[in-house]
Amino acid sequence: MAQATGTARETLGEAAAGSPLEPHLLPVLSARLSAIVREMNATLMKASRSSVIKNSKDFSCGLLTFDHRLLSVEDCIPIHIAALEQATRPLTEFFDDIRPGDAFMNNCPYTGNSHHADMTLCVPVFVDDEPMFWTLSRAHHADIGAPIPTTYLTEAATIYEEGVHLPCVRIQEGLKDRADIIRMCRTKIRVADLWYGDYLAQVGACRIGERRLKELAERYGTDVIKAFIREWMDYGDRMMAAEIAKLPKGRWRFENRHDPVPGVAEDGIPVNVEVEIDPDAGTITVDTTDNVDCVPGGLNLTEATATASCRIGVFYNLNPDLPHNQGSADRIRIRLRENCALGIPRYPVGTSVATTNLTSRLIAAVASCFAQIGTNNGMGEFAYSQALGEAVISGEDATRGGLPFVNQVFIGYGGGGASHGYDGWLSSGAACDGGQMQVDSVEVVEGMYPIVIEERGCARDSGGPGTWDGAPGIEGAFRPLGGAMTVYWGSDGDVTPAKGVAGGGAAATSGNWRREADGTVTTLPAFGDATIAADEAVRFRACGGGGYGDPAARDPQRVLRSVRRGWVSPERARDIHRVAVSWNPEALDWDLDDTTTAQLRGAL
Repeated sequence: MAQATGTARETLGEAAAGSPLEPHLLPVLSARLSAIVREMNATLMKASRSSVIKNSKDFSCGLLTFDHRLLSVEDCIPIHIAALEQATRPLTEFFDDIRPGDAFMNNCPYTGNSHHADMTLCVPVFVDDEPMFWTLSRAHHADIGAPIPTTYLTEAATIYEEGVHLPCVRIQEGLKDRADIIRMCRTKIRVADLWYGDYLAQVGACRIGERRLKELAERYGTDVIKAFIREWMDYGDRMMAAEIAKLPKGRWRFENRHDPVPGVAEDGIPVNVEVEIDPDAGTITVDTTDNVDCVPGGLNLTEATATASCRIGVFYNLNPDLPHNQGSADRIRIRLRENCALGIPRYPVGTSVATTNLTSRLIAAVASCFAQIGTNNGMGEFAYSQALGEAVISGEDATRGGLPFVNQVFIGYGGGGASHGYDGWLSSGAACDGGQMQVDSVEVVEGMYPIVIEERGCARDSGGPGTWDGAPGIEGAFRPLGGAMTVYWGSDGDVTPAKGVAGGGAAATSGNWRREADGTVTTLPAFGDATIAADEAVRFRACGGGGYGDPAARDPQRVLRSVRRGWVSPERARDIHRVAVSWNPEALDWDLDDTTTAQLRGAL
């Protein structure tokens, strides 16, 4: 809406300049926006139907100004929201008749979305007939109509193989669904009722946000709200500049590599990144242009996920209290190249895996540049994804009369990387997740889908050792109940696991296995699909996180605690951490052997 966009920019900027904001209102209104986003999140989670959204929380909500500036996000998945402004920007280019009561759906990687399975609902918010905001809900849907029942299509070379694409489509008018668009989606998507229920949950979240923003504007007046927006963006800009000013000036480079992907990238995909810090200008520049061209498969990043990954890698290394708005985000300058696997894809190349594998490698590379700055900076690499603990499962539920099902399970995640002063976050997932998603409840998932989770726990010695240990990965096994089940997975970290920094060690690799009916266990490839009979099962081990600092400098009491938890073996404690433990048969637990530990560490 060209005219409305121009009006919004004028009123949200210049007109507000003459409206001073009472100082106490900056924290009050910013907290109120956070509360609105949290209410949107709660609405979406409680009203949704699929396990991937309701249980695992694979969704995010946010608020933007109508002129496409990030205003507020809370408790959201980093890869979903770190470039959220790109999802709405095309709307005012495509439509010149945006009206109250409209809603738009965008799941297209070439119109600012993350990837095709993340459907982003965008609702314009009008106050006194003036467009002021966008409310957004982005959710990963269990099925989106691809040729095979999964949303991670590693071998899909083009978008023509990915399923339904809605490139900024008006899906509601006058608060009502457009029946033709809904009918098209329901016809294409396998689990149509499940999809529609999740879609309605997104609508509910956005409409709740719309209502609350209107109430806020009515209470304080539009002049105050506009003045707040200006001050809020300026505050984010100032805080970010001050944070960058604490860092040394320089340029750093880091390289890592995604595992080989048969048929797509036989030798793997190198990931090269350069980070330049200019404390005088208050900017950080991230350059990904020195990378390979787009690969013939779904691993290519979208512009939104490439931008988000660069921002995430920076924000992970800065003060977590920084305002996550457009003011702070714009202090990060990003250089991307067209037709680059880690840049801007060239239509119609496939990007269905754009939110997970290569994003995690890129985030880790950016974050690892900070470890080269010096003491106390940087962090070990997060675990890589997506082993069979995060598989997409599908089939017909024999326990419910052959009802078809498609869902992504999150039975086991990888571990977080360590940083100075902190061990890695258990079950954080990959760097793209940032600990925001949840591991599935065994009982809830077994109640919703015909599977049995035979075991789940922390994989011993899987986290990277260090002065601060990377978190262990999760391992487990599951099988179908009452009939065959197809599983799809595509894990990175089977060859090159998460690395440590500042002297910290690498994590253990991830892995996937199949247990045949006769008990024989065979190794599965990193990428693939398999149909499992009721008397068969699959096993997985998720990658752990990388360590930080010299493992021999780790506090012996921390080592002992990890041994007692079963995360670290006594052998690793002795050989890597130089800490001796002994079994206490009376306490049925491990004790610290101070004398031997002192000898191992050369203190005696």
